[in-house]
Amino acid sequence: MRALIQRVKEASVEVKDEIVGEIGKGLVILLGVGEKDTEKDIKYLVNKIANLRIFEDEKGKFNLSLLDIEGEALVVSQFTLYADVRKGRRPSFTKAASPQEADALIEMFIDELKSHGIKTSKGKFRAKMLVKIFNDGPVTIFLDSSEKLINRKIIYQFFIFKNLIFSFN
Repeated sequence: MRALIQRVKEASVEVKDEIVGEIGKGLVILLGVGEKDTEKDIKYLVNKIANLRIFEDEKGKFNLSLLDIEGEALVVSQFTLYADVRKGRRPSFTKAASPQEADALIEMFIDELKSHGIKTSKGKFRAKMLVKIFNDGPVTIFLDSSEKLINRKIIYQFFIFKNLIFSFN
């Protein structure tokens, strides 16, 4: 699961000239769901996003989280975060979840944000949306839940093994 988060002063989403979601100070979360994503990915990203210290304290330092400032979240589905542009000129989206799977996981993601006490609005799934973002900073961060799956112990062991091989040469 991938999320592009932007710190905002305010944001809204329109579908067919009607506002379907809006927030004040908080985060816009452009959320892409991959074909192998599960509830574990949701819990990881929501916990990371809710507690990520990207809001400034009274000294101007990034010390406050979305929870600390009692900020809001606007979740917008964004399958294009799974674009693969390595070949040709047209993006491939084969790693994105099917619309049915993505819709269900996005709703679970929103419910998980709400369970943390975060006031949450959303866009309209599979609709052409106009997203108005008043980016504050700007602060924009990309998160990928697959990064949590990297076992640092395995990486450490790999580097030890690699160093042993080179030390014999």
